[in-house]
Amino acid sequence: MRMNFGVFLSPYHGPGQNPTLAIQRDLQMMEALDALGFEEAWIGEHHSGGFELISSPEVFIAAASQRTQRLRFGTGVASVPYHHPLILADRMVLLDHITRGRVMFGMGPGSLVTDARMLGMDYNIQRRRLEEGVEAIAHLLNNDEPLTMETDWFKLCDARLQLSPFNPSGIELAVAAVRSPTGPRLAGRYGAGLLGVAATDDRGGFEYLANTWQEVESAAAEYGQSADRRSWRLIAPMHIAPTLEQAIEDVRYGYANQRRFESTGPFRIEGAPDIEDILANTDHETLIHESNARGYSVIGTPEMARKQIQRLWDKSGGFGCLLVRMTDIADPAATLRSLELFARQVMPEFQGSMRRPLASWLNMYGDRDAVGSQFRQAQDMAIAKYAEKVG
Repeated sequence: MRMNFGVFLSPYHGPGQNPTLAIQRDLQMMEALDALGFEEAWIGEHHSGGFELISSPEVFIAAASQRTQRLRFGTGVASVPYHHPLILADRMVLLDHITRGRVMFGMGPGSLVTDARMLGMDYNIQRRRLEEGVEAIAHLLNNDEPLTMETDWFKLCDARLQLSPFNPSGIELAVAAVRSPTGPRLAGRYGAGLLGVAATDDRGGFEYLANTWQEVESAAAEYGQSADRRSWRLIAPMHIAPTLEQAIEDVRYGYANQRRFESTGPFRIEGAPDIEDILANTDHETLIHESNARGYSVIGTPEMARKQIQRLWDKSGGFGCLLVRMTDIADPAATLRSLELFARQVMPEFQGSMRRPLASWLNMYGDRDAVGSQFRQAQDMAIAKYAEKVG
């Protein structure tokens, strides 16, 4: 199965920098990804924290789509409980037409408690609201029949969209999954893709990969849907350079800020030591080596990235797309160099694009003595012939 590659851009931008320039760099990154042959970019939705600065992935995608030619864009993810399903589905269909069918609709419950708190929502019921919202959205996108539906947070009365999706096959749906079965079961129920947000997390996310797709297939069978592993995307933090030492030095730029964010966000370890104590008492190199050793991140070389992807493949049993989590731990120039190195030395290994050129080269190189002899023989004959003619 040929693997696709993309990025997952929340985005993560440490506070204390110009937010306008940070967002502009994200748009420029989309152009670079398009040129380098990445297939996908998933853009997040967040409203608090001062770190993940994109509040509307749809607006960002609309702008990025005008700068690119082939890159596909996904909402990674739209926080369904924060929007009326009709309005959200309607906006996505408009975006589908603006991008000429290059949009994917990723959905989740919302990851930040502070977002829900500002909206006066009980964070504990957001997964239930996600299920209700996805039910309505899937119907609105895929059916001409009007929908009447009422919950404790939205009401639909003979509702239908005024536009069909750009492509007859519709808009590809995807659901986020961390460690609970909510995402995989929703993906199976609606024949949607799955975004493995915590695929490398050593606190259960990585181990959960072994059973995740069984959950998808079980729900798909229950609801008469099909489950295709090619629609399963796993997310992994990576920054690579020609040497391990260079990669470690690159991320000195923003690694501490990233750890601070993780110590307060959805990936915070309960009861962990205070992050400021860790940063003050552990040198930078040790922090990186520990993170790499846990399997959470790859800050290193292309070979280390290839091994991580193979590790995820072996644990999961196979998936369709690897999304590099972009965490702004290196400066913009080093980040672009990492993406280019990834495209040149990591992606081809899993796409089969090096197989025939390499086989052709090895065929010629392996027979180099005979090939060289025939070349010189033909050359000598031509020279002799010419000498005969002019002689």
